[in-house]
Amino acid sequence: MAERYFSREEAEQLLPLIESCLEEALKQKLAAEQLELQLAQAAARIMMLGGSIPPHKDLARKRAERDRLAAKVEQAIEKIRETGCVVKDLDEGLVDFPSFREGREVYLCWKLGEERVAYWHGLDEGFAGRKPLDASPEDPDEPPSGSGRFQ
Repeated sequence: MAERYFSREEAEQLLPLIESCLEEALKQKLAAEQLELQLAQAAARIMMLGGSIPPHKDLARKRAERDRLAAKVEQAIEKIRETGCVVKDLDEGLVDFPSFREGREVYLCWKLGEERVAYWHGLDEGFAGRKPLDASPEDPDEPPSGSGRFQ
C-alpha cells in the first residue's frame, strides 16, 4: 500500500520538479560514469605495466569526485521519492505515481520528455504494459483529489 495516491492532476503538478530532478540526476550520473571509465582505464594500465601507478593524487581526486557525483544522483532521486513517486528507471526517465483506477491500485506512468501523464499500468506490469488514460472524469472509486497521505 502506497503512502500517497495521486490523481492525474496532482501528478502533473509535480512534473516540473520531477523533470528537473531527473535531468540533474542523469547529468551527474553521466559525469560519474565518465570518471569510472577513467578509473577503470587507469587500473588496466597498472595491470599491463606491472604495477606502474599513475599519480596517486589524480586517482584519489577522481575517486572522490565520482563518489560526490554518485551522492548527488542519490539526492536527486530521494527528492523525487519524498513526493511519493517511484523512480522506475533513471536512465529512461521513468516515474510512476501510485493511484487508483477502476477500484484497484495502479501506477500512473510518465517518461521524461512526455508533456503530461498520459498512461497507466497495473502494479505487476511495467512500462511495456502501459495503457492510455482516457479523458473521462476520475473513477468514482478513486480517492478524491488532494487525498494526500494515508494515516
